[in-house]
Amino acid sequence: MNTKLPAFKAYDIRGLMPTEINPSVAYHIGRGLAHVTGCKSAVLGMDSRATSPELLAAAAAGLASMGVTVQSLGLCGTEEVYHAAGAGHADIGIMVTASHNPIEYNGMKFVKRGGHPFDPATDLAQLEEYTRTHLNDETPTSFAAVPEVSYRDEYVSHLLQFIDASVIPAQTIVINAGNGAAGPTADAILARLPQLNVIRVHHEPDGTFPNGIPNPLLPQNRTSTSNAVKQHKANMAIAWDGDFDRCFLYDENGNFVSSYYLAGLLASTMLQQNPGASIVHDPRLYWDTLNTIEASGGKAVIAKVGHGFIKPAMREHNAPFCGEISGHFYFRDFFFCDTGMLPWLLTLQYLGPTGQTLGQAVGSRMATTPASDEINFNTPIPAKQFLEQIKSSLAGSGTVTTVDGFSTETPEWRANLRASSNEPLLRLNVEARNPQALQTQLTSLTQLIEQQGAHLADH
Repeated sequence: MNTKLPAFKAYDIRGLMPTEINPSVAYHIGRGLAHVTGCKSAVLGMDSRATSPELLAAAAAGLASMGVTVQSLGLCGTEEVYHAAGAGHADIGIMVTASHNPIEYNGMKFVKRGGHPFDPATDLAQLEEYTRTHLNDETPTSFAAVPEVSYRDEYVSHLLQFIDASVIPAQTIVINAGNGAAGPTADAILARLPQLNVIRVHHEPDGTFPNGIPNPLLPQNRTSTSNAVKQHKANMAIAWDGDFDRCFLYDENGNFVSSYYLAGLLASTMLQQNPGASIVHDPRLYWDTLNTIEASGGKAVIAKVGHGFIKPAMREHNAPFCGEISGHFYFRDFFFCDTGMLPWLLTLQYLGPTGQTLGQAVGSRMATTPASDEINFNTPIPAKQFLEQIKSSLAGSGTVTTVDGFSTETPEWRANLRASSNEPLLRLNVEARNPQALQTQLTSLTQLIEQQGAHLADH
């Protein structure tokens, strides 16, 4: 019986422990990775979750049983696995993480040599089929220790070659790792930036997450970072999710800065360094990004949400950058992969010579194109099916596009509705030319969606 495995998502693996993913499943995923990719070497890393070491050991054992040479980076970020495979240290990379999901979840992310992503339609589909077919095969009762290796110094040097540290002035910054994996890696970077006075919040990796799941998109998780900025009169703050492939910034007043506006700021920086280049952009919110690309003489390329679509689009157009409103920022010179460390380094470099604060740098963008936070809805039927049912009601007098989900646009506002790829949610984003139009359309669209039986989700 061809039953889909619930932990296999659109771009990665993420599921409940131990019902959807566990050491036995991880072992067969490891064997499947060897079978599907033909890899001869693999590098593995893990986040700070208490269940991550056993999943890493099991996946490594599965790979090793198929003749693959395995090495462990230990506690690290997804981007350190991307770097190790991108720089050619292994044929594939596996990161054991559930990112910002609740504590009872875990999962895996994958990358090929050179930073190439796994193709959802081929690589991941074949991996799922292999795993499903072999789930009842024998599994070892224990797993051998995995040889450890570190490429962190090389990774830090790789990042720092893209900035001029001398233009970053002395200042105080706050960093919040959320008890995830970011702390030790951030320390390795900051050791090379001695001019920064660093205030550390929830810095130590702790898989019990005593201060909540590391997900700065949740408003309740922002208070500690914001308060630290105000208490220490810091110039800026950085917070990360659990595997720190996403970063989020706070301005000098402790205000959370939407990644939408940071994407525009970084796009302008990338176009200064790469005149006339293509910039790949998010389909959910993009007026500010388009304005930036046009003003900077670049070319705009739209791509569907998710690294499985963004990375190929960047490679096709040799784009130096793409920013997602979810806090993922991709760079051509980082193997076309996303990194949660390079964005704040580039932001500090950008602000230094201008004398601007972060709040000043993004303030004009926010005023010109106000936008909502992403709003999530639980739907009475699968979100994709629900969206199909309500599309005709949403269109109104706007211009409709369907690059990803459903977008409608008028001269005064535009909105995007799409089904999440990783969670059973319908997601709404709205931007407008002024705050009044934004609020009017937010209210109108929310009422319309709720009238069809959906309700606001708690995250």
